[in-house]
Amino acid sequence: MLILIAGPYRSGTDDDPELMARNLARLEEAAWPIFRSGHVPMIGEWVALPVLRGAGGTGPADPVAGQIMYPAAERLLRHCDAVLRLPGESAGADQDVRIARERGLPVYRRIEDIPGYLPAQEAVS
Repeated sequence: MLILIAGPYRSGTDDDPELMARNLARLEEAAWPIFRSGHVPMIGEWVALPVLRGAGGTGPADPVAGQIMYPAAERLLRHCDAVLRLPGESAGADQDVRIARERGLPVYRRIEDIPGYLPAQEAVS
C-alpha cells in the first residue's frame, strides 16, 4: 500500500523553521516502520515543499503556499491506499483524514495497526 503519513507540520510552530523541521522529522520517523512492513510511505511535505520552492515560495507561510501545501496532499490522496494519522493538532492532517474517509480509505492511528506490520526486531536486514 501507498500510505500517507499525516500529522502536525506547521501547526503550533508559529512558522518557526526549526519547529517545523522537528515536526517533519516526527512524521518521517513513521516512514521506516511502514516501509519495512512492505508498504510505501508518503508525506505530503515531501512533494509540496519542493513544488513550493519551484514556485518561488520561501516557506509554508508564503502566500503561494496556500495554492500548494493542502492541494498537494489532496492530490496525493488520489493515489494513496491508506492514511496513518499521527497524534497532534493539525488542520491539514484532519483534512487528509476527512478526504480519506470520503474516499473509503482506511485511516490508521497506530503503525502497529497497519496490515503486515513488522516489528523492528523481526525485520530482515
